Amino acid sequence: MSFPSTIQAIGIQKTGDIAVVEKLSVPFPKQEPNQIVIKINYAGVNTIDTYFRKGLYPIKSFPQVLGAEASGRIVSLPTDNSVLSNEWYKKRGFKVGGRVALYGLGAHAEYVSSPWSMVFPLPDSVSLEIAAGALLQGLTAITHMTDGYHVNKGDVILIHTVAGGLGLLFTAYAKSRGATVIGTTSTPEKAEIAKSYGADYVILYTKENTVQRVLEITNGEGVHAVFDGVGKDTFMANFDIVRRKGTLVSVGNASGPVEPIAPLKLSAKNHKLVRPSMANYITTPEESTHYSKELFEALASGLFKIRVESVYPFSTEGAQTAQKELTTPGGKLAGKILIKVADE
Repeated sequence: MSFPSTIQAIGIQKTGDIAVVEKLSVPFPKQEPNQIVIKINYAGVNTIDTYFRKGLYPIKSFPQVLGAEASGRIVSLPTDNSVLSNEWYKKRGFKVGGRVALYGLGAHAEYVSSPWSMVFPLPDSVSLEIAAGALLQGLTAITHMTDGYHVNKGDVILIHTVAGGLGLLFTAYAKSRGATVIGTTSTPEKAEIAKSYGADYVILYTKENTVQRVLEITNGEGVHAVFDGVGKDTFMANFDIVRRKGTLVSVGNASGPVEPIAPLKLSAKNHKLVRPSMANYITTPEESTHYSKELFEALASGLFKIRVESVYPFSTEGAQTAQKELTTPGGKLAGKILIKVADE
């Protein structure tokens, strides 16, 4: 199969505000011997995209193609014989034309070349659209509630921004483990969506005092764990919310990075603080196979219901609008944002 010398992609030529996001012409990705080339149909928009755009996460060189997840069809397989003979590679059953989802920086492009272990064949029950909306947040929910803090039956868990795409999956997964879920969100409409995913209590942080309400709900004890993707605006209050020997899982930095704290802060109630990266939970082929299998089972069973809020065109305006919707405090977003790169 012949490929074009250049492709279209969504990226940046410098860090900055939303205006730096644009549709670019970039060289066709170089395929390393261990990589699979995928023609992209849908790309998922995530908060991590804004971290790279702002410069919070380091970028090696410009232009930088944005995006960390996408779905499409395989157009070229690895050429490395050690890969082709690898048992974990063979278990995935890759084939040209096969439907897959992929994880990795640079996913918002017409073609992506990705290490094979970060490419996941899709079961027939999962569409390309749903796959692009499920991979990153689904794997984050499963890994963080397994390895970050293992949610157990009887736990009381607080999930900030509970009606976002990740918050809804956190909720469903925690409920499947037998936990009681308290969430925070901005509007009554979002609260109802969170409750439809199983949230037991939803606090409107725009009208209620989160710390006070959590302590009321838990009879003054606090929660076993907090999953906080907000960051700067909510972080310090979490120490008043987590019970003795509880865990604070810092998931993201939507409102800005958290300021450094002294380790002594944890000793007041023997708290544990973790700041995991999903990528470091799926580093090996064994890990990525294990967790992706659980993700696709959760989608097939209906445990994970992907609520696609918006699908934007593959254009400068579409990409900018997607990031604006994602980052507007108290905005309408309750679910997942996608970019449609190409027709199926």
